[in-house]
Amino acid sequence: MSPTSSTAGSGRKGRGGLARLGPLPWIGPAVLLIVLVVLWPVYEMVRTSFLKISSSGFVRGSAGFDKYKRLFDEPSLPSVVVSTLVWTVVVVTATMVTSLALAQLFNQRFPGRRVTRWALIAPWAASVVMTAIGFKWMLNQTAGVLNTLMRDLGLIDGPRDWLGDPSTAWPWMMFVAVFVSLPFTTYTLLAGLQTIPGEVYEAAKVDGTTTWQTYLRITLPLLRPAFLVGVVINLINVFNSFPVIWSMTRGGPDSDTATTTVFMYQLKNSDIGQSAAMSVVNFALVVVMVVVFLKVGRWNQEES
Repeated sequence: MSPTSSTAGSGRKGRGGLARLGPLPWIGPAVLLIVLVVLWPVYEMVRTSFLKISSSGFVRGSAGFDKYKRLFDEPSLPSVVVSTLVWTVVVVTATMVTSLALAQLFNQRFPGRRVTRWALIAPWAASVVMTAIGFKWMLNQTAGVLNTLMRDLGLIDGPRDWLGDPSTAWPWMMFVAVFVSLPFTTYTLLAGLQTIPGEVYEAAKVDGTTTWQTYLRITLPLLRPAFLVGVVINLINVFNSFPVIWSMTRGGPDSDTATTTVFMYQLKNSDIGQSAAMSVVNFALVVVMVVVFLKVGRWNQEES
């Protein structure tokens, strides 16, 4: 056998060995990153929820299901869960409806369209914490711009503590949450709108379809994949939202303006194991919520 044929044979053997690994060499780093960043913290979170941990961080042994029992005995938990569900539904719905309207607007040609598109990025470019603190200063009871303006206009007799009262704190926090969620969602829907072929609209116009019928029968069905992406990502982000609420009210007074994520952080100060148990419950709620939505939305099925 010649040296050339021997080299070619070894080359084929080497390529065959690498080929048997399939895409593993390419996806291996991503899988490793997921294991280290996602799966390992989840494992540690679940493990911690079954431990007795002192306030200084020392493990004092196994706690069994005691942390979960104490968590479900918390008097504030039912109201916090209800507040979290209302918070999520209201913020996600308002975000999707407003973003859909903005995406439709930005998909049209009008003077200054480029400037308005850039302006929409501002809430996204700024830190969420910075935005929330800015609104907190604006709503300040003594020196806030809102109280000063409303008193000058005669709308209120004296300064109001907008963030100290849950009945006014929740709407303001929801407004800020929608404000910081609009850029990503709007651009997601705008990208979906721009993938719809213009020929489809031309054919609809030839068929005599009205503008409203075209929107309902063509635009919305073809926008469905982008819409579902926006809803799912917003569900996860809003449900787990922490910076807006913590920066504006810290979940207070007591836990009257807390979601499950903020409540989990509040529990950390008294019992780390119980806080970990709340984390597990929170994680399970997110998974169930997203799975139910995807099942109901039939995300992987094409329109008939």
